Amino acid sequence: MSDSSLDRLAHAAGIALHWTDAFGQHKNVPEDVLHGLLHAMRLPSHDVACRQGALEQLQERENTLPALITADTGEMFTLPFSLREARTAVLEDESGTTHALAFTGEGVCQAPIRHGYYTLTCGDTRLTLAVAPKRCFGVGDSLGSEKRRAWGLGAQVYAVRHPDDGGLGDSRGVAELADAVGHAGGDALALSPLHAMSPIARHYSPYSPSDRGFLNWLHADPAQVFGESVLHAAIHRSGATSAWQQAQANDLVEWPATYALRRKVLRVLHEHFTHAPQHLRNDFQRFVAHGGDALKQHAWVAARQSLAARNDESTSWTRWEHDWHQTSTATQFAQEHVADADFEMFLQWLAARCWDATSRSACDAGQRIGLIWDIAVGFEHGGSEAWRWRDGVLEGLELGAPPDAFNPTGQSWGITSYSPWGLKASGFRPFIELLRANMARGGGIRIDHIIGFRRLWVLPHGQSSTQGAYIELPLMDLLRLTALESWRHRCIVIGEDLGTVPEGLRNVLAARGVLGIDVLLFTRDEKGDFLPAPQWRANAVATTTTHDLPPLAGWREGTDLTQLAKAQAWDEQTLLERMQARRNDVVQLDRALSASQASPGARSPVDTLSPALPYLAKTPSPLILIPLEDALHRNEQPNLPGTVDTYPNWRHRLPENIVQTLQPVMKSIDTAMKEAAPA
Repeated sequence: MSDSSLDRLAHAAGIALHWTDAFGQHKNVPEDVLHGLLHAMRLPSHDVACRQGALEQLQERENTLPALITADTGEMFTLPFSLREARTAVLEDESGTTHALAFTGEGVCQAPIRHGYYTLTCGDTRLTLAVAPKRCFGVGDSLGSEKRRAWGLGAQVYAVRHPDDGGLGDSRGVAELADAVGHAGGDALALSPLHAMSPIARHYSPYSPSDRGFLNWLHADPAQVFGESVLHAAIHRSGATSAWQQAQANDLVEWPATYALRRKVLRVLHEHFTHAPQHLRNDFQRFVAHGGDALKQHAWVAARQSLAARNDESTSWTRWEHDWHQTSTATQFAQEHVADADFEMFLQWLAARCWDATSRSACDAGQRIGLIWDIAVGFEHGGSEAWRWRDGVLEGLELGAPPDAFNPTGQSWGITSYSPWGLKASGFRPFIELLRANMARGGGIRIDHIIGFRRLWVLPHGQSSTQGAYIELPLMDLLRLTALESWRHRCIVIGEDLGTVPEGLRNVLAARGVLGIDVLLFTRDEKGDFLPAPQWRANAVATTTTHDLPPLAGWREGTDLTQLAKAQAWDEQTLLERMQARRNDVVQLDRALSASQASPGARSPVDTLSPALPYLAKTPSPLILIPLEDALHRNEQPNLPGTVDTYPNWRHRLPENIVQTLQPVMKSIDTAMKEAAPA
């Protein structure tokens, strides 16, 4: 191999050798970074001979026949290389009907006009052909013949109160909110991530889950399934009555204490489940049967993690005494801990039934979209999802972001994801199952960091983000599968596309019907001025803020700047300069709102948001989402990036009786949308 052997190996491994940073500067990945990444991928690169062997290994992997390929309805597609000499092939659709495949050239075929999963047979070779519609199911498809602007609210689930929630927002509080939104004319309620988490000790970000295919049982309200009297009896039997009431009064979620309290109460419910009504026990057995190996495997990992937490051990399966890389180790554990595994499956059943009921509440109230579920970009290295798909995970690598203006040293998120080669080898099974699990629960999904469909910034586990680079992912395969599952579930797709986005990606996403996100505070022109409402994107959701930004009230007052100054020890001059820049931004925003025939007005709970409503309504966006923090005139943001212990991230609880407080706000939103609706 020549002197470029390292570059060739890195390229074959999917590593982008060049990239453009947030400032438009062209960057080359240093050799030491390439060596570090390749080492983490278990591809030896320290000398030419090792690189040659590793490259041959990758070439062999690349030549392996894929388990699944994708195509667009009615369009031409190319068969894998090993099948290109074929002249005849048969397609079998999901009903068992067979179709001849039309060849138009060497290995080039025309896909069926009906979308779905087909079995493609060429001689003795069989693989899956996923034929996708050209775009995702959209907001207009949800509304049908109705010509109106869709709107909804956005909720951090943990923050939503109801009178008996024990200190943590849950499915019952969300059901009450969803009912109110629907009856006020809204069509959607977007939720913070509700993925299954590892035992909670210190870290509890909903974007660092154990398994995105399963639910966080902490947010399930047992009263929705068993009734309030059964819940209260379980609280009493567990000796948790006083603690439950005390937690109810907290203005911040005390995650570790809440985790222990709820698990104690739910243990009692599970122990007495043999006395539950027969229809509930039958439903649980059906749930377990339907969940199959995936549910059982998640339960094994969750049960072992719980045991580790009780013994003050690591909850990561990669660090357990017995080697969990071997499935036999897990099955042995399951045989020895049947009751613990059954408890974890019980928790998943309870959570699923609670959120089924909550989703029905949204639809019954008239929401045409319903609940929008947030899918995190990755998952813990030591959690359930990483174990279930351990042969296809970016082992040894974690996700992050390169340096930019807000984070000069970049970001390391402490999570991982699927590898591009693992996805292809598995026929994209983990990705498809992830989509199905989340799309089945509501009428929409929000995909965090949709840029990850195109590329992911990865770094060796435990290293600085400056030691990272981008790896390429199969963008079109992921988009086709998303569109296919979107129509099968009648589910809209929102892709969070904030930050540094590769050139042309937004256009590709828009063409596929994936909605972007336009944020009032960020939607500006090249000069930094706020963009006039009609110039916003027609293929993006419009919103006032995000969980990582201050609400409008806090932004106007510079609450976030004051908090960052404390957390990052700014000097007084830095704070003064940034406060002045913020005041200038506030003046510019008020000017933009006035141009939309709105007036900033007085600062009351309704009027803080009201000036923005006519402005947002005049955007071409098909869906307007207002976070509860703005609807309730809150100052604090859910998460303050750049802080850990100096700010209560993911802990703020909203006031009581928000449904009543929101009535005039939702009326204002609905009125603004109707006044701007197309004729």
